[in-house]
Amino acid sequence: MDTRKRFICLDGMRGVAALMVLLYHLFEAIAFSQNKPEQMLFHGFLAVDFFLILSGFVMGYAYNNEWDTMSYLKFFKKRLIRLHPMVILGVVLGLVVFVAQGAMRWDSTFPGGLAIATSFLLSLLLLPSPQAFDVRGNTEIFPLDGPLWSLFFEYVGNILYAFLLRRFSERSLKAWVVASGMLFLATGIWGPYGTLGYGWSSEGISILGGFLRMSFDFSLGLLLIRIFKNKSHKEKGFFVFLACSTLLILLLSVPSIGKYNVYYEFICIAIFFPVLLMTSAKCVVSQGNKARAVTLLGNISYPLYAIHYPFIYLYIGIIFSGTGFLASHNELLLIICGAASLLSGYLSMRFYDIPVRKKLCAKDSSNRKAGR
Repeated sequence: MDTRKRFICLDGMRGVAALMVLLYHLFEAIAFSQNKPEQMLFHGFLAVDFFLILSGFVMGYAYNNEWDTMSYLKFFKKRLIRLHPMVILGVVLGLVVFVAQGAMRWDSTFPGGLAIATSFLLSLLLLPSPQAFDVRGNTEIFPLDGPLWSLFFEYVGNILYAFLLRRFSERSLKAWVVASGMLFLATGIWGPYGTLGYGWSSEGISILGGFLRMSFDFSLGLLLIRIFKNKSHKEKGFFVFLACSTLLILLLSVPSIGKYNVYYEFICIAIFFPVLLMTSAKCVVSQGNKARAVTLLGNISYPLYAIHYPFIYLYIGIIFSGTGFLASHNELLLIICGAASLLSGYLSMRFYDIPVRKKLCAKDSSNRKAGR
């Protein structure tokens, strides 16, 4: 995408969504520690669906017209360079936190050194951990860094795109989107969760729902880029960005509505998110502090998403310990964990993610020039 337009407002929207994911997990931790069935930011997990739709949109924009000169190997190298450095950092940080907390499951049993080593290795390779290696005991497929489940499904989406979806005509892609969307909705309606929040757990229905979730969201983004009309709004770009960000926050902040949750969530994914995405994609914020702020939001979004959850594990562990000053001050601990997540996201972006990706890109480029 070096020679193409950068969707700067979409970058900013991704940053807003990442902040909402952080808040969602912080409030989830409070609800979990207080044994509450629901949390304040009940629909915050829908930010992941926004991520996946946006990913399909940008993927199609970046690569749809490149396949005449690009091999599968080159494509997958690009995706690994873009995504995997932060996967590794998130898993390592997750292991450090797990060991610092005593390397125990939530029920205080020891999972065993082999299970810990296997879970760590699988996570480094972004492969789900079976229940036998669920070292935290919460049925997470990535128990050292829970949110990596969505990156796993994004990798699956990348593979699906490379070998199948990019070849579809617009009509075939529409049929795929409709079919996967209906199956995804059906899974939510008749599934056990009462929401569309599938994908994170090793339970069979969650894995199936996660695949359908990715299939619908990602292919919807691919469809949107095919029908996108690239007309920029320069004069009011920042205002439109603020309006779209506010609407996204409001949509994610709607409380639980009981048996209607699934329908609300599906409407957000199928209608509201595409409208916000297409509107934001036409925005231009080209200079000054506003552009720098929006760009920073985009740059920090992925590092923040990839490494914030170990701090959630720390929060839960301290609360459950019941000892010490922080254990009795939920609000203060919440602020500290949130601030630590933001600071770590910024530092990892500044001193790890961007430099490492630049070095890997330069090395890959030199290897190709040398014919290796």
